[in-house]
Amino acid sequence: MTMVGGPPAGLPLSAIRHWVFDMDGTLTVAMHDFARIKRELAIPEQEDILTYLAGLPAAQAAAKHAWLLAHERALAAASQPAAGAVALVRALQGTGCRLGILTRNVRSLAQVTLQAIGLGGVFAEDDIIGRDEADPKPSPAGLQYFVQRWQVAPAQMVMVGDYRFDLECGRAAGTRTLLVNAPDNPWPGLACWHLADCAAVLAHWRR
Repeated sequence: MTMVGGPPAGLPLSAIRHWVFDMDGTLTVAMHDFARIKRELAIPEQEDILTYLAGLPAAQAAAKHAWLLAHERALAAASQPAAGAVALVRALQGTGCRLGILTRNVRSLAQVTLQAIGLGGVFAEDDIIGRDEADPKPSPAGLQYFVQRWQVAPAQMVMVGDYRFDLECGRAAGTRTLLVNAPDNPWPGLACWHLADCAAVLAHWRR
């Protein structure tokens, strides 16, 4: 476990009661082949998929979004839980922590995914924020929504994810950030905590 620019003294991970999770690759085993998606949709390799689609003419963007949604639906139904993910979420739920999902996917498919990995019904519908409910990460809009909905100071919330967009989103919103499922931290300075996986998070949280 590494800690970079970690939380202030007196605020261990176990003290945080408001948790927002990325979904794909964080609570699930990563299945998205982003290189293939870009090839199928004729998106330049260096471009972000959602940002690129947002800049296309409406009709062209709609057609590509339809393909993307169908592809994501198939992946959602076949989702598998990441190591320790179900146990961590259930443990947090059991102690009354507030739990949210912030995904670049769509809400309806996030619900399919959560059902597939054994977490159906854990997250309230209004606590599942997808790309249609808020500007997608790395925009802080989704976390700002949770700050308002839960009436909590950003520093009392943690954003858990597996990619730099999750960490950048958290930093921009003023929340804590926790990186998982990345053996090495390729984004030094962005994560308050870096732990191997959700099982390691649960062990650290229980200390």
